[in-house]
Amino acid sequence: MKTNLIPSIILTTGLVVLLCVAYPLMMWGIAKFSPNQGEGFIVEAANGKNYVNVGQSFTQDDYFWSRPSAVDYNAAGSGGSNKATTNAEYLDEVEQRIADFLVKNPTVDKHDIPVDIITASGSGLDPHISVDAARVQIARIAEHTGIPLAQLEQLVEQQIQQPLWGLFGPEKINVIELNIALDALKK
Repeated sequence: MKTNLIPSIILTTGLVVLLCVAYPLMMWGIAKFSPNQGEGFIVEAANGKNYVNVGQSFTQDDYFWSRPSAVDYNAAGSGGSNKATTNAEYLDEVEQRIADFLVKNPTVDKHDIPVDIITASGSGLDPHISVDAARVQIARIAEHTGIPLAQLEQLVEQQIQQPLWGLFGPEKINVIELNIALDALKK
């Protein structure tokens, strides 16, 4: 019994120290070197209103739309749909999103719709869309706001966030910040 019990206790103690102390401290240390020191982000609008920087539902025709959310943008619990890309129910959902998008954006060809505007992110709370997802919505927004296309294109270009350290990830746009900037143009 000693031959099994003592190694089990040592292994358990070692794993507790590694996974409950060392790993969390390492993640905390890495977070302290990230933008905003791992404290999360609040987006401030010019009117003094603050927005939590997680995905939010923008469905009005005069705003840039966010990615769909499998958790209905509920920040209390993130998650994806966990449905395979071959799941019939999932495919019906995506087809419905495509149809809804095309109704509101009639100048866009079905094959030009960026995938991130019709599929949810893994967390369901991603506040970012691709640059293409923003560009494909410009015509609709110009029509509903009266803002010239060139001015909206310039707004999108100003909101592009570069990859972390120029290396990690694609260019992206924070939809919350983009729509706050769009509100400033509407005035």
